[in-house]
Amino acid sequence: MSAIDDFALTPDDLEPVGRDLAQPECVVAEPDGTLWVSDKRGGVTRIDRDGNQNLLGRMGGEPNGLAMDKDGNLWVANLADGRLYKLYRDGSHAVVLQEINGQPLGAVNFPFLDSRGRLWVSVTSRRRPWFLAASDPQPDGYIVRIDERGAQIVADGLWAANEVRMDAKEEYLYVAETMARRVIRYRVSENGDLGEREIPGPADFGPGAYVDGIAFDAQGNLWVLTVLRNGLRILKPDGELRTVFEQPNEPALAHLAKQIEAGALTPEDFMATAGKTIQFPTSLVFAGPDLQTAYLGSLAMPYLLRFRSPVAGLPLQHWR
Repeated sequence: MSAIDDFALTPDDLEPVGRDLAQPECVVAEPDGTLWVSDKRGGVTRIDRDGNQNLLGRMGGEPNGLAMDKDGNLWVANLADGRLYKLYRDGSHAVVLQEINGQPLGAVNFPFLDSRGRLWVSVTSRRRPWFLAASDPQPDGYIVRIDERGAQIVADGLWAANEVRMDAKEEYLYVAETMARRVIRYRVSENGDLGEREIPGPADFGPGAYVDGIAFDAQGNLWVLTVLRNGLRILKPDGELRTVFEQPNEPALAHLAKQIEAGALTPEDFMATAGKTIQFPTSLVFAGPDLQTAYLGSLAMPYLLRFRSPVAGLPLQHWR
């Protein structure tokens, strides 16, 4: 039996970290305890071990997904302005990518760096603003690979591509396919091309279970945030899906589904699904000396949430 088989969380297990954060959707942790958090004020907030906070970068738009390279610089996906940025530790930044094949990128969601230095970037939708991907779902999300050959679309036709990760051996690229309410994966070839789409768990996580952030632990389990159910689930290597916690507002979720079907979804319908004490968790990062301290980002809470995991997380490449 795995340590995660009986693992569950309650709101009392979740400790707030940080203050006055603006849509802290994504979190990156460093081995020394420093946290970097995307911030809707147009940049990234650094939270030092002593709790001191600094907002760096003035990119504007809506900074969303983050990845850190081995030099400590951040790659920032901006959902609102459709650009991928590189943010240096001194706060300066540069646009890395804003179009592909002569077309605007769209709603850029999340970057992931693998051990070879290849950058994998998810684009939720070719349309902006990103909310169109929820209010009018279409399979127009895709994945870009950036390497020494440049930027290339390597997977297409996704129902709102969200966070992407690789397993420990980097054999597969996993994608949170939000509006399909599932996780998919692609086998990665030696040259970085992707194989056919596979579904490693349930084909549909169920009503309201729109997947957002994903992260691997060291045992090969994939931790999955279900943003509108205000929940956390674990997808085991054998395909079993376990719920660790959730705070669903079932009437609001039922109404939201009807609104999507009718093409009438509003931001107010979306916000009505917030939990009582947990609102819209979107990302998870493992941190701490033993990689067993987990931090959750969210779309709505002005702080992060922290808890202890029974297993260590899979270290990202900037930890190695």
